Amino acid sequence: MSTSKIINFKIVREGTERPRQKWYKFIEWFNWIIQESEFCDFRYPVKGTIIWRPYGLKVRRFVENYLRKLLEETGHEEVLFPTFIPYEFLAKESEHVRSFEKEVFWISKGGVGEERLILRPTSETAIMPMLKYWVRDHTDLPFKIYQIVNVFRAETKATHPMIRLREVSMFKEAHTVHADREDAERQVKEAVEIYRKFFDYLGIPYLISRRPEWDKFAGAVYTIAFDTLLPDGKTLQIGTVHYLGINFAKAFDIKYLKIDGTLDYVHTTSYGISERVIASLIAIHGDDRGLVLPPQVAPIQVVIIPIMYKGTEISVLEEARRVERELRECGFRVYLDDREEKTPGWKYYYWELKGVPLRIEIGPKDLEARQVVLVRRDNFEKIAIPREELIDSVKYILELINTNLKEHAWNFLKSRITRAVNIDDARKALNQGMIVHVPWCGDDDCGIKIQEILDADVLGVPIDEDPTREIEDLRDLACPEKRANYWIRLAKRY
Repeated sequence: MSTSKIINFKIVREGTERPRQKWYKFIEWFNWIIQESEFCDFRYPVKGTIIWRPYGLKVRRFVENYLRKLLEETGHEEVLFPTFIPYEFLAKESEHVRSFEKEVFWISKGGVGEERLILRPTSETAIMPMLKYWVRDHTDLPFKIYQIVNVFRAETKATHPMIRLREVSMFKEAHTVHADREDAERQVKEAVEIYRKFFDYLGIPYLISRRPEWDKFAGAVYTIAFDTLLPDGKTLQIGTVHYLGINFAKAFDIKYLKIDGTLDYVHTTSYGISERVIASLIAIHGDDRGLVLPPQVAPIQVVIIPIMYKGTEISVLEEARRVERELRECGFRVYLDDREEKTPGWKYYYWELKGVPLRIEIGPKDLEARQVVLVRRDNFEKIAIPREELIDSVKYILELINTNLKEHAWNFLKSRITRAVNIDDARKALNQGMIVHVPWCGDDDCGIKIQEILDADVLGVPIDEDPTREIEDLRDLACPEKRANYWIRLAKRY
């Protein structure tokens, strides 16, 4: 919509500072918001599980569908594998089994000599045996599949809804097969770009880092991770991309026939996200009044509240229904709240809690003035618009809301990143909920020592910015006798 079309906007109330979350009680706030907004319910009597309620599941479907779109556009095809994995498959890749063996749930009928099955913790070892049937020669490559499934981890730490679970119910994992390292690493770059687009679409800010050797995915050559910052100053891993090299191909003897007639091992990648993306969406955009949903994933984009006084009920309701019909015909997801037993003020509170991006108020005075009043959920700005400009105005303001949410989130993340070249400054920044870049020589032992000294987690070497910029003449934070070669990111994390 062009700016010229909004010259008749009348600001009834300026936007205000959004109610700040109680950062020091973040988990309590997060649990409150998903429970009260009827998003999820975590009262199911199995630790580390949640129930997706209809409203939350609709948001999740919008998120999943956009991710599917990105994957399908780049040549990935959807599959669906069984939940059970034979333990023998998990054990074939030694590094992989050492990492996951303590996290798996076992399935047993109790009989002696029964086959040993586990519930899927991740699917590399389930998919690899099938690749021997599906990938035979160079004409089958590259091969790209994905699935969205439940995975299970025998989590012993404190669990939190959507953040740390025993049953991860929205686990998207992609698996690709390539002829050589060059093509596999091209796929890694493509996966990173897919996730960039995905998180940008949701307005979730992120850092991209190459995980250190001691924290990479088990069985990978290297891991690239996306992290975001939650309001309490802890980071959350929201996506990972792994170059697996030929490690799994060797373990499962997956070879392909090359053009020259010889056989060679394939190179594989895998990359995944989970409902931590939804947790980030809620945590980063929400406030003390409830959810704040980006319009593109909101089950209801516009709610209409008729304000009726005695003698005006029929005319106000008729206008509200006309507005609803016009918006619906133009493709907006709209809901008319015409409940007579609830006051307008109660409805405002209810729909703000649900995070509906835009509210339309229609009362007798609006009928006389041939206008409607729009109220933005992101900043509570109230705007009166001419009735004939309804459709263009709603479209334009939803776009503004989306842009504002994204900018607000990125500004918060950028404001919480700093550098430190000594231990005291680094520790102080971490205790203030900051992400800290410190100088590192590149030696794993020194990196682990940095992590231990600061009682924080190494996120890795930045790949979304130059990790060597202004590093000259600096010394490793934990091993000052060594020259620093990179900046490395640290944070407190979930």
